[in-house]
Amino acid sequence: MPLPKRPDRRLVRTDDSWLTLPNPADVPVEICAGPEVPIESAAIDELLTVLETDRTLRELGQATPGLEFEPRIDRVVCTPDFHKGAGIPIGTVLRTVGALVPQAVGNDINCGMRVEVTSLTVDRVRPHLDRLERRLRHLFFEGGRRIGLTPAHREGLLRDGLPGLIAEGVPADADGAWGQVGPDDTADLGGRLHAAGYPARSADAFRDWITSGGGTSYDSIIGSVGGGNHFAELQYVSAIHDGAAAYAWGLAPGRVVLMVHTGSLSLGHQANATGHDQARAAWPRTVPRPANRILPMLLDERGAAGRERYLTAFANAANFAVGNRFFLAMMLRAGLASVAGDPGSRLIYDAPHNLMWPGADGSAVHRKGATPAELGEPVIVPGSMGAPSYLLRGLGNDRALGSACHGAGRSIPRGATARGSDAELDAFLREFRVVTPLNHRDPAVAGRRDIIAAWRRDLKQEAPWAYKDVGPVVDTLRMAEVAQPVAELRPILTVKG
Repeated sequence: MPLPKRPDRRLVRTDDSWLTLPNPADVPVEICAGPEVPIESAAIDELLTVLETDRTLRELGQATPGLEFEPRIDRVVCTPDFHKGAGIPIGTVLRTVGALVPQAVGNDINCGMRVEVTSLTVDRVRPHLDRLERRLRHLFFEGGRRIGLTPAHREGLLRDGLPGLIAEGVPADADGAWGQVGPDDTADLGGRLHAAGYPARSADAFRDWITSGGGTSYDSIIGSVGGGNHFAELQYVSAIHDGAAAYAWGLAPGRVVLMVHTGSLSLGHQANATGHDQARAAWPRTVPRPANRILPMLLDERGAAGRERYLTAFANAANFAVGNRFFLAMMLRAGLASVAGDPGSRLIYDAPHNLMWPGADGSAVHRKGATPAELGEPVIVPGSMGAPSYLLRGLGNDRALGSACHGAGRSIPRGATARGSDAELDAFLREFRVVTPLNHRDPAVAGRRDIIAAWRRDLKQEAPWAYKDVGPVVDTLRMAEVAQPVAELRPILTVKG
């Protein structure tokens, strides 16, 4: 086994699980990463640029008299999957005082994960994988999802999340994804969602989507996996590490599990753009725009109306994401039901990644590519495509700001993955099923070299070698007492958009 790469010289290791990053702003910064977890220097560069926002906040505070809270960055914690993002590193947990930072959440608001456990075993499902692949391709990409929504469904979802959607009832002639919704899905889900909804005063920012099609209508947004590292996957329980928690969550060896990773899609982009617009509109003329282009929003009276517009659109997008994961899980259920019978699926947990949590004390925790890990809370850590995933139990570690990683984290930037080995990709595809809109086994498609080449380039971006090994990442969470492993999950097949 090769020795781990020497960490960036700007980092100072304080113990086997944590490093600190001294910085000109003197903001307390800690990175949760064991010696076997690589940390790219480009992510450190990006984080140092983000920390320049502390100076921006102090300048804004000086230019805005009468503030209740002095604006500043209070603390930063980075999770083991820390890697370069698009302006703010993935795996960054930022706690501010006196301000919100929309870019510290990003475009894909409430990107997150949903995990369900079924009554099926992997031995029951494996003989039907050819049929299952065809069925899932139809459900996800060939018009089979059939998610009919009325304007009342759409508005209920955007204003109140799953409770608002369910309150409008399952359509009488429901098929496709709707046809899998059962009594357990419409009951009080209690602690099985980090939040069933994020109440919003209105959904006017998305009126076009709400009223699209008039009555019951179908669109190409709800039920979409999305791109990048988003997926819908069938897995099975391959190992139990915490018997009591596994039993409480309904997990047993060989049991088939559904895992969905997606977010708010175009609605999140629109909500984040609203945040940028409102921050620009409230910017004092006496304060220069920051070089890092990160525009915070002060918690002041002057900006209250604009801040409310952003937070309302933010809540709408967050609610959409919860509903989107809900329907993607129903589509996986429908695929299983068609080849192996009723899956008897039950939600274990739905967890957010990209969100902010404002506090009554003027603070706000922003998570970008990080998941809550409060005491007893299920923590979902997927591996790369084809690699194991893990379910863990959060330990509520204050040092980690109650946060854990949302995956293994990239080791190779997307732009560099095209240089990956074709032989490695071929070997991977022989061993693992990836369901995409393109059926590469179709003779009519296989003969189109240009189409196949583009398809292969896209797959390489999410191939196993583009990501860190999930094992050391999970070991770090355990050693740092952030989360305790409960079960290991092995993939059966993955649906990629």
